[in-house]
Amino acid sequence: KPEFATSFATDPASALAYAYDIVLNGTELGGGSIRIHDRNIQKDVFRVIGLSDEEAASKFGFLLEAFNYGPPPHGGIALGLDRVCALLTGSDSIREVIAFPKTASGGDPLTGAPTPITPAQRKESGIDGAPKTGPQVG
Repeated sequence: KPEFATSFATDPASALAYAYDIVLNGTELGGGSIRIHDRNIQKDVFRVIGLSDEEAASKFGFLLEAFNYGPPPHGGIALGLDRVCALLTGSDSIREVIAFPKTASGGDPLTGAPTPITPAQRKESGIDGAPKTGPQVG
């Protein structure tokens, strides 16, 4: 919220945001917020989370540069389709309705992804490096 902009750098724990959730019968279906649209506030946030000015510029320079052009106040909201499906089907967990499940390692049990690409796929993509076959010395 704008009223916390001046104190955020010194007292971030007291800051509040314009954030909202959509809840139906105690189940959160989605949420959103008004996004940061001020370069100085964004830089303060980076400092609060422990990024130096150099790290922030290296990792998020594109964003900080965009703020120079004056983005308007903007926000968004998103529904979790998996949450809506779980509610409609009476499922206890969204895991029961997720269309593209993942394992704890991030793999996809339905497709076996991730998998190495074939030489034909590598040629088509323009990637010319050979895959590593073992520990590299050097």
